[in-house]
Amino acid sequence: MTARSTLLLAVPVSWAGLWTAPLAEMAPDLNVVVQGRDEYDPKAIDYALGFRPETGLLASLPNLKAVFSLGAGVDGFLVDPNYPKRIPLVRFVDHQLSREMAQYCVMHALIHHRQQRLFDTFQKEKKWRQSVPPRRTDDTRIGVLGIGEIGTIVAKRLRDHDFKMAGWSRTRKQIPGVESFAGHEELQKFLNRSDILICLLPLTADTRHILNAKAFSQLPKDAFVINVARGGHLKEDDLIAAIDSGHLSGATLDVFETEPLPDSSPLWSHHKITVTPHVAAISDPRVMAKNAVDGIARHKVGKPLDNVVDFARGY
Repeated sequence: MTARSTLLLAVPVSWAGLWTAPLAEMAPDLNVVVQGRDEYDPKAIDYALGFRPETGLLASLPNLKAVFSLGAGVDGFLVDPNYPKRIPLVRFVDHQLSREMAQYCVMHALIHHRQQRLFDTFQKEKKWRQSVPPRRTDDTRIGVLGIGEIGTIVAKRLRDHDFKMAGWSRTRKQIPGVESFAGHEELQKFLNRSDILICLLPLTADTRHILNAKAFSQLPKDAFVINVARGGHLKEDDLIAAIDSGHLSGATLDVFETEPLPDSSPLWSHHKITVTPHVAAISDPRVMAKNAVDGIARHKVGKPLDNVVDFARGY
């Protein structure tokens, strides 16, 4: 008879019900304990599920076998210097989530390209005014920072809207109709040709604050920035300075260094910046739970886990 496994759910206690209910339904033989709510023996924990567990928590579990992330990004785990790297860390991959993220990027690229914010202002002022026609679509160059699963979908969908597409990544990619730039030596050339820049990178030591004053200066004049990856990619003061100087035309931001975004942040009221509260794609708790349940089932019968993080790369 197979021993009953125990899963530690490391999330804010007030949110725990989002996952405990589907976990109980999908895996009634799985013992689920919630960090900060339930008492448990650290030696009894076989698996963990969470997003940003407290520093040292996972290292305190001597019999931990695998960790499952509740998000596509895993920087919330890797900021812990004590993360036990002998333990596999599994990224959350959901194709529906990827499509929704792509939808958000396409929407905001088109909002900027078709000057919708300007017409919003005209409507408030009750002005019937036809602005200067937008740049031709086939002359507008969009660059995607990070050509993983989501970045590839974004690049293909914008390509199919007739934009000139390029992507930048650690290694060369082969996507029809999308020019590929790779490595730090090609980053400036990539930025130089990006009228709209979309950031979809994983957050690592190499990519933290990659959206900074130097990068903005290498974008064409009037370039527009969309960040839907992590707030840690962007130096917010540098962005505001680049917009206020007239070099950048604006930005759409869905992620921030501090979340929720503080009331005191100048991003809220900047007339050339669109702020959304980390909603580019919302994960379904049931899908998250199933990802962990399926992974545990694979692990228990000796099958390899999917989407395991490469700690050397950071994603």
